[in-house]
Amino acid sequence: MLITPVDFTSPTAAKDFAESLHNTGFGVLTNHPLSQDLLNAIYAEWYGFFQSDAKQQYAYDPQKYDGYFSPTVSETAKGFTKRDLKEFYHVYPWGRYPAEVSDNASNYYKQASDLAATLLSWVEQYTPEDVRAKYSMPLPKMIEGSEQTLLRVLHYPPLRGDEEPGAVRAAAHGDINLLTILPAATAAGLQVVGKDGEWYDVPCDFGMLIVNIGDMLQEASAGYYPSTVHRVLNPTGEEAKKSRVSLPLFLHPRPDVVLSERHTAGSYLTERLNELHSKK
Repeated sequence: MLITPVDFTSPTAAKDFAESLHNTGFGVLTNHPLSQDLLNAIYAEWYGFFQSDAKQQYAYDPQKYDGYFSPTVSETAKGFTKRDLKEFYHVYPWGRYPAEVSDNASNYYKQASDLAATLLSWVEQYTPEDVRAKYSMPLPKMIEGSEQTLLRVLHYPPLRGDEEPGAVRAAAHGDINLLTILPAATAAGLQVVGKDGEWYDVPCDFGMLIVNIGDMLQEASAGYYPSTVHRVLNPTGEEAKKSRVSLPLFLHPRPDVVLSERHTAGSYLTERLNELHSKK
């Protein structure tokens, strides 16, 4: 499976991007407007935050899901029994925010959310008419006023060699939301399942922006846009001794938005969080 990067500034960018999402579940953008300098600053300062004891002061709220999630409460992917080898912090505009870092991540949240709305408009524009008729409203309107869009600052610690057998940095999973916006991380490792069932590396050169479909867009489009299963592999050799910092933005509709006859965004999110064992 070939995922061809799309130049954000190309006159055919919207069409090429939507086609890539339909064919592979992923779109990779170059020359996008997000600042690499800002991203580098976020990676550096949050890496420092994860190395500090300060993170323990922000333990996640089990009702609101903002704050710090340690490796002991990290996610277990659907169909798996071992927790992922990661720790992360959930950033919401209304949530707790560490005093130990600058407002770079908050600024990025706004910039990436604005870009995501543009990308949703591209998806809407190039959705076939019979599929678009299934949307309860235009896709960009689904996120207007949403407080559920989540910026997750992820840290995959270096591997020590004593990890539980079968545990990986991120087991194979699909995302829950509409679209996930992911700047290339500080290390490689992201793979996607092709239509042939084989695993393929996702292009992730520094400066690229990876976008993938979540289950909610698959639900709303009746499968036209596939939520593709992906994973983050455990590195080997010298790479295993290095951290990996990643910054996915999960674009969520308002809870009342109707996705299909079966689900609103709120009911779908609740169902999936239960599957992830995030709720007791």
